[in-house]
Amino acid sequence: MHRPEVPATDDRDTHVNSPAAGRRFAKRTGGATPPRVTPVTGRARTWLRVALAVYLVAVGLVTLRPAPQDDATLGLARDFIAWLEATGLPVTFEGIEAAANVVMFVPFGVLVGLLLRRPWWVVVLLGAATSGLIETVQRWLPTRYPTLQDVVMNTLGAAVGVLVLMVVARVRTRRARTTG
Repeated sequence: MHRPEVPATDDRDTHVNSPAAGRRFAKRTGGATPPRVTPVTGRARTWLRVALAVYLVAVGLVTLRPAPQDDATLGLARDFIAWLEATGLPVTFEGIEAAANVVMFVPFGVLVGLLLRRPWWVVVLLGAATSGLIETVQRWLPTRYPTLQDVVMNTLGAAVGVLVLMVVARVRTRRARTTG
């Protein structure tokens, strides 16, 4: 079955820049078009939806399952961090936990950013809302401890994911200009 090509610069099919942001970009760069993410359609869109569903289930398992009373893995992590500190690296368990919260939501920014075709800030707000929902549910789980820091770090992770999309779009736009 033949599918019609959708132009990569179609304003309806982009999330990297809103129309207003596109005008500002053009003004700043002397009329250049802003970078665009190629619209995801057909089978690729279906696979992205599946990937997002699997990702959200994994995040749910990591953040909402009851924490074990005596977690040997946590003890090993603390021992490893203590060893890193002893070698002179400024590493703490809290710092590793904060970084893990950022990394955990980078895929959210990428997957939702590719699927929604909305301005970047919508994806970041959805990341914040998803994290806020997780932390709210954790309030009623006896072995979980919700924190505002987790919401901030998760939101930062979603923003990093969107930033990755924007950088890839910019690189693709530059390559297209030089080759075409």
